[in-house]
Amino acid sequence: MRPDIRGLRTVAVGLVIIYHIWPAVLPGGFVGVDVFFVISGFLIVGSLVGEVAEKGTINLLSFYGKRMRRLLPAASVVLVATLVGMVVLLPETNTFAKTLAPVLAGRLGL
Repeated sequence: MRPDIRGLRTVAVGLVIIYHIWPAVLPGGFVGVDVFFVISGFLIVGSLVGEVAEKGTINLLSFYGKRMRRLLPAASVVLVATLVGMVVLLPETNTFAKTLAPVLAGRLGL
């Protein structure tokens, strides 16, 4: 990845982190999310334009397959860690059964 884009992503993530830790210090830190989405859009469009230039078409199945292979493992780890944390840290609430269904639905994209 280009160093300038990597730097912008770092600044965007930094803004969001600072906003969450010290909201009074950086009240507009949520703008980092917008910057991150713009950068992601730029990279995705560049990837699609490159595919069109190379192959003359866009294979959407391949495009979404690559995104799923990249994002779903990390998302699965976060969901499992959240469920384990909930059971360990909040056993008295007895909401495991209520929470499991929405978590699995989110994981399956339903």
